[in-house]
Amino acid sequence: MRPIMMLLAAPLLLAACATSGAAEANARLAAYVGMSEADLVRSVGAPTSTSASGEHKYLAYNRTKSEWEQASPFNRNPPQLLGLDYNGLPPRLLVWSCETTFDIVGGKVAGASQRGNYCAGTV
Repeated sequence: MRPIMMLLAAPLLLAACATSGAAEANARLAAYVGMSEADLVRSVGAPTSTSASGEHKYLAYNRTKSEWEQASPFNRNPPQLLGLDYNGLPPRLLVWSCETTFDIVGGKVAGASQRGNYCAGTV
């Protein structure tokens, strides 16, 4: 009976981890709300891009990381008879990115959002 309880509790524990990560990211971004645009730039640095729409000005910060993942010899088929052809997988390019956008209204940060797969612990 005990293994069944652990199996049933596992999704709840995983959901709690995911929720705490999102809550932490939201709290980190909320700390910038109310800050002046000049203080934001001093704190975070020059934005990657800016845009404006009406009274809203958007400062975007992009962060990207990429690396090649080599195919593992353990993922390959056995070698052909007297040959070295492993019929393995080709290497692949892994790309991670995060865009953090700050909404500036009246010279102050009114909101912030992040999107991407590389946003943990970043601004």
